[in-house]
Amino acid sequence: MRTLAVIPARLGSTRLPRKPLRLLAGLPLVVRVWQRVTSLSLFDEVVVATDSVDVERAAREHGASVVMTGDHNSGTERIAAVARMPRYAHYDVVVNVQGDEPYVSHRALAGAAEKVSAEGFRIGTAAALAAPAILGDPNVVKVVTTQRGQAMYFSRAPIPFLRDRADAELQRSQIYQHIGVYAYDMPTLLGWDSLPRTPLESIERLEQLRPLAAGVEIGVALIDEQPALGIDTEDDLERANTQWTAFSTG
Repeated sequence: MRTLAVIPARLGSTRLPRKPLRLLAGLPLVVRVWQRVTSLSLFDEVVVATDSVDVERAAREHGASVVMTGDHNSGTERIAAVARMPRYAHYDVVVNVQGDEPYVSHRALAGAAEKVSAEGFRIGTAAALAAPAILGDPNVVKVVTTQRGQAMYFSRAPIPFLRDRADAELQRSQIYQHIGVYAYDMPTLLGWDSLPRTPLESIERLEQLRPLAAGVEIGVALIDEQPALGIDTEDDLERANTQWTAFSTG
């Protein structure tokens, strides 16, 4: 199957203003993400999708392919706009790579894509086994799955909940941190806007609950590695710059 990777990038972040253009090891963050995804050689094409002329200019200056879109409420809506363009109509699978994850994992991306291309799920994503400490952090999204790897629910709440302390060891084997990469088959992505926004999505502020509530099967690739560092704050950016040398030479 032919696979397109899209990196949605907007300037509207409140916690880290002009985030795609902030520098990581001397280059704009969006460029570092594009370089990372391209270097993995997983996809037939990798493009940056933005509504910002500044982001477009910065990305093109460093060799990235860029698609200009309108203003959208989410990254999924932005990549759906890209997928509707005639020049991308021949792709079978589209992968959404968040524009603030320059350390995005090969296993996470490949696993999410394979859930769609090889296993027949309409949407694919990834998760990693995590420590119980994440259960109390609403900024970390948790997921529970069926035995065949189909998502049952995503939540900011502590799932699975520990009712009896005697089951603590069993619980530890089932705590999965969601990794925010998504793969879609083309019909599902093109139909995204027609799916109704649901109360669960509004309550949790998790857009993946929209297709889940509509009965769309989401496959979850369970990977054996720590989730990659995302960049949402000044502290995250400082830490990412500190880690860059070890990452780029590792």
